[in-house]
Amino acid sequence: MHSLFRILAALTLVLVVSIPARAQQSYPALCQTDDSSLQQGLEEQLSSLGLQKAVQKKSLSVAVVDITDRTSPRLAAVNGSEMMYAASLPKIAILLGAFERIAQGEMVLDKDTLDKLTRMIRNSSNGAATEMLNRVGKAYLATLLQSPPYRLYDPGQNGGLWVGKDYGKAPAWKRDPLHNLSHGATALQAARFYYLLETGRLVSPEMSQMMKTILGDPAIQHKFVRGLEEARPGSRIYRKSGTWKQYHSDSAIVERDGRRYIAVALAESPKGGEWLRRLIVAFDDLIFRSQKEPTQISRLGDKTRSADGVE
Repeated sequence: MHSLFRILAALTLVLVVSIPARAQQSYPALCQTDDSSLQQGLEEQLSSLGLQKAVQKKSLSVAVVDITDRTSPRLAAVNGSEMMYAASLPKIAILLGAFERIAQGEMVLDKDTLDKLTRMIRNSSNGAATEMLNRVGKAYLATLLQSPPYRLYDPGQNGGLWVGKDYGKAPAWKRDPLHNLSHGATALQAARFYYLLETGRLVSPEMSQMMKTILGDPAIQHKFVRGLEEARPGSRIYRKSGTWKQYHSDSAIVERDGRRYIAVALAESPKGGEWLRRLIVAFDDLIFRSQKEPTQISRLGDKTRSADGVE
């Protein structure tokens, strides 16, 4: 973990000099980047996987975004605005809240804080998530997620990322106003989180990159990670998943062979984990059928892994 801290400290110094221009660029609203060809391909892939009934029952929500060219994303989604229970996936919101506090000088990114944020994301440690949520503040986080700079929970878009309960036995502090969920997400709002992250617009460019580094090198090898390892070895994944009973979710930025894309899937089914393992391969196939020329992509990220935690 000390190695990770040194890497992130050095990375921050580099990014202060090298990345600010990205945040000054103009990027489209993700909801306005629908791509008809990508949408058709996504629907065909879902059909070929035998997931039409899950789509019809709204027990499956997916979004995929080609961000090989960050300034010209291409979006496809099915049930993308369907709010679903997302288990540990919304821990990415706690990560955002922590870095907002750090940027405001209200929290220090010391070794202990960095260790807990890393275990919360990579190992999905519920203890670390609960501690960090309480340090960030539940009310603060709820306000942040609904604030104009982010609108990651937006009643006008049927909700989005929501953390209304810690990851322990305590009762919910405040369930989401629209659907009464304690830990919720929509595929589109989760995809927006990753697009804002990739374009340096979560907190600041340097802190966006630090959050992305924490999301790298996942310790739990299932769902998207397992699918890519089996079928697309060599992929780089920055990811947060979630599991509780029949609820399965995964979300990621994936980089491979000059292409980059966002993938999000939320499922309510005992077979959901297997669905997601197969879905990520279908998403990958869809992106690589694109006619756009790939561009060179950076591969920043460390190789340090925490050892404990549960999802």
